[in-house]
Amino acid sequence: QLQLVESGGGLVQPGDSLRLSCASSGRTLIFGWFRQAPGKEREFVAAHTTGSRTYADSVKGRFTISRDNTKNTVYLQMNDLKPEDTAVYYCAASQSPGPTLISRGYNYWGQGTQVTVSS
Repeated sequence: QLQLVESGGGLVQPGDSLRLSCASSGRTLIFGWFRQAPGKEREFVAAHTTGSRTYADSVKGRFTISRDNTKNTVYLQMNDLKPEDTAVYYCAASQSPGPTLISRGYNYWGQGTQVTVSS
C-alpha cells in the first residue's frame, strides 16, 4: 500500500511558474499527474514511466514531469501558467504496468493540491 503526499500548490499570476512535488512511501513504477477543475471531469496531465514521459496536448511545452527514484518522488514543473490551468492537481502512482493516460491505470492517489492562476 503506497501513500502519496503532495505539496507545492498555490495562487499565482498568469505567466508564473510552480513546481508540484509528490512523495511516495515506496517504490513506484509509474507516476502520473491529473487535474480536476470545478464542474469538470478529472483529466490526464502527465505521466512518467521508466524511460518515457507523456503529456496532455494542453500542457506540452509548458509542463515537465520528472522523478527522483532515490527519494521516490515525482515533480511537475509548470511554466507559463494560464488561468485554464486552475484546478486541483492529483498525483497518482502504480507499481505495475498499465495504461498511463487514464485514471484506472493507477492504484494510488494523493490528496490533491490546489493550483489557482489568476490576475
